[in-house]
Amino acid sequence: VQLQASGGGLVQAGGSLRLSCAASGRTFSGYAVGWFRQGPGKERDFVARINWRGGSTYYADSVKGRFTISRDNAKNTVSLQMNSLKPEDTAVYYCAADRQGTGDRRAPNTYDYWGQGTQVTVSS
Repeated sequence: VQLQASGGGLVQAGGSLRLSCAASGRTFSGYAVGWFRQGPGKERDFVARINWRGGSTYYADSVKGRFTISRDNAKNTVSLQMNSLKPEDTAVYYCAADRQGTGDRRAPNTYDYWGQGTQVTVSS
């Protein structure tokens, strides 16, 4: 599975962005998908996750109530709607796919496939 993240950009604090993760090579309808982010000099942190059916979502406390993850398996895409953005949300955002669905859903090493990342910059 190849993943392509897109939709990043520069936005003012309080604004919104919608990130997309498109899969190619094979369908990822059987995979859970997560979003992570990595700021300069920081570790890669968990942001959100959705199970393969789309009926179960899970968020980091820092984004709960502001970000919404969703998926369209027919289109092989997962989206991350980000509202009320803050300067501390500035990071490179990555999508990742998890085949097994049994590991620590917050841990990067649980995920088997990664996209290349898209930069999100929130100005104050």
